[in-house]
Amino acid sequence: MVSSIANSLGFGSGIDTKQLVTDLSNASRDPKIKRMTSLTQANQTRISALAQARSDLEGFADSLGQMISDGTLRSTPTVSDESVLGATARAGLAADSFAATVIVNQLARAQSNYSGVVADRAAAIGTGTMTLTVGGVAKTITIGAANNSLDGLANAINASGAGVTASIIADEGGHRLILKGPSGAANAFTLAADAGADPGLSAFATAGGMTQGQSAANAEFTIDGVTFSRATNIIDDVVPGMSLTLKKAAPGQPVDIGASRPLDMIKQTVGDFVSVYNQLKKSLASAAGLSGSTSSLRELERELSGLVGKVISSHGSINKLTDIGIATTKEGLLSLDNAKLAKVLETDAGAVEALFNPRRDATHNETTDPGIAFALDAIRDKAVATDGVIDRVTKSLEGTKKTLAEQLEKIEVREDVYRKRLEKQYGALDARLAAFKATQTYLEQQIKLWTNQGND
Repeated sequence: MVSSIANSLGFGSGIDTKQLVTDLSNASRDPKIKRMTSLTQANQTRISALAQARSDLEGFADSLGQMISDGTLRSTPTVSDESVLGATARAGLAADSFAATVIVNQLARAQSNYSGVVADRAAAIGTGTMTLTVGGVAKTITIGAANNSLDGLANAINASGAGVTASIIADEGGHRLILKGPSGAANAFTLAADAGADPGLSAFATAGGMTQGQSAANAEFTIDGVTFSRATNIIDDVVPGMSLTLKKAAPGQPVDIGASRPLDMIKQTVGDFVSVYNQLKKSLASAAGLSGSTSSLRELERELSGLVGKVISSHGSINKLTDIGIATTKEGLLSLDNAKLAKVLETDAGAVEALFNPRRDATHNETTDPGIAFALDAIRDKAVATDGVIDRVTKSLEGTKKTLAEQLEKIEVREDVYRKRLEKQYGALDARLAAFKATQTYLEQQIKLWTNQGND
């Protein structure tokens, strides 16, 4: 009887209290940790999707901007004789509206003077002041005890800020001082010893001392018979969108200049634009489709979608991407009608080029002709700016990440406390069971003893 009662109470059942504590602790902890792990993974998925969308957006804008800045989409100047002049493109060159004939009559020159041979460049040359005049602006050159030498004079001229460069070259028997001013007739210069200066300084005056190597002169050239004069041989302000470099004088020798348009590159760029846009749109849609704060990326999706119908040039009829065969599909992606693009290029290639490589001149600027790259940059800059949609979503996701980590840490602390409480409770139970078991053993022994005595 006693044996069956003891067994029903679990006495002597060999309960593994250590495993019991572990099982109870895990039963409490595991669902909570599993839930937090799931939330953390979902948040990290959002962070990764947002990072990919941002990377695609910035890469798209940067690559398109780079193509424009390096001239990939720009009309290219053509020159019939590059030994006489060279030409490079700048924003604003219109290949279909420019051709001219240039005659270079004279190159721009800078005045140069050189001194006689000085045996020792460190030897004294005399003290006093000299006046260096360039284009009517005078600078005082002071030679004292500390800089009384050819080196000292050269350093003083270079430090004057007059625009004249002084250098010293080795020559047979010693050294010469060489002076060179800026190019252009207006930049002719004089260097004169002032009254009271030591006589030795007169040897470095441009009048009666140094010898003139060449005189200052302007570049003289004509474009389609119109005469121009410039102080340098690099001409940026005559031909719209083109920088000319005059290389040699060739009076009476006409040089034809024009421009050719990179039609194949423009076609490829339009196609690439559609492909990369679609990739960006998919990554944004993927990020925006996730539950949580990333859904606000729909705002950015809408702005990108608006690019297709946005007016980005001042051309009367070809000023949007839709005008060159780009359209939006029902899925929100872009498609390209190559036949329409080819027809528009045939009709007005310059207008197509201007969408990607906008003209820049007196009447074409970032307001009138932003171009697709500028418009895309504006969307990118707005999105990543402080409190922009990407910035807001990023902060929200990072905040959630931090909160989840803190919650996980608190759960671990609470579950650790719970486990320790279980260990304490079941440790006490273990002790009681041991005591009960000892009592059971004693009683069993007594009953057995009583039974044996009764049988006697």
